[in-house]
Amino acid sequence: MLGAPENRRLYPVGDQGQQPLVIAHRGGANEYPENSVESFDAMRAAGFTHIETDAHATSDGVAVFAHDLELDRTTDATGNIADYTWSELSKVKDASGHTLMRVDEVLDQFPDIVFNIDAKSDGVVEPLTAAVSRTRSEHSVCLASFNERRLGRIRSILPGVTTSMGMAAIARVVAAATLGRPSSRLLRRLPGPEAGVDVAQVPFSYRRIPVLTPRFIAAAHSRGIAVHAWTINDLAGVDTLLEWGIDGIITDEPTAVRNHLTAY
Repeated sequence: MLGAPENRRLYPVGDQGQQPLVIAHRGGANEYPENSVESFDAMRAAGFTHIETDAHATSDGVAVFAHDLELDRTTDATGNIADYTWSELSKVKDASGHTLMRVDEVLDQFPDIVFNIDAKSDGVVEPLTAAVSRTRSEHSVCLASFNERRLGRIRSILPGVTTSMGMAAIARVVAAATLGRPSSRLLRRLPGPEAGVDVAQVPFSYRRIPVLTPRFIAAAHSRGIAVHAWTINDLAGVDTLLEWGIDGIITDEPTAVRNHLTAY
């Protein structure tokens, strides 16, 4: 499978003079049915190279693309994905009228796309990493989770695969950004690019606590870690992030954000 060369990072850090990456959240969920083959096809046709998506596992250990634990909101079926076999789930239609997608099939079908895949449950770790390994996509995916233990399992199964930061690590960057220079010890102890941790993907705030700030970005960059903001659909927010030196913008409206960046 094609993809990023082994010696090249998926996510540039502090790339001065370059526009931030525009990453289509759930395949551009405000433009096309989320996490569908229709959305992935449309994003690629429009020239987008990075897609954020999500994975769950069937009862027989097949990784599939879907955000919710349940099927009810986005498909013509009901119940939990984990209660279906792949044979059963392969007959379920999503909002675009297509069947749900296996992770390995999509990675083979879209070798020119960098997929940022959120492992949504503990049960998907082995099926997801197996799909990545089977398609030889280790150097063209980023595997994400808020859960540090889940990320640890992913990194142990696929050493060197690009991963995001979990919540505990992000909290330490927030602390380092708040404390300033005395926090350098906090940053040195964080897993970074040498362990495949290339990116922190964060919102402006979490439970009313500020997370994404200029000092957060500077702290992450000092550790060699890129920063992506989610989920940014407000163009005023895009302008603020540009001023702060953000590396990537995860958005449900990638076309509008890209057009705005082009005109900026």
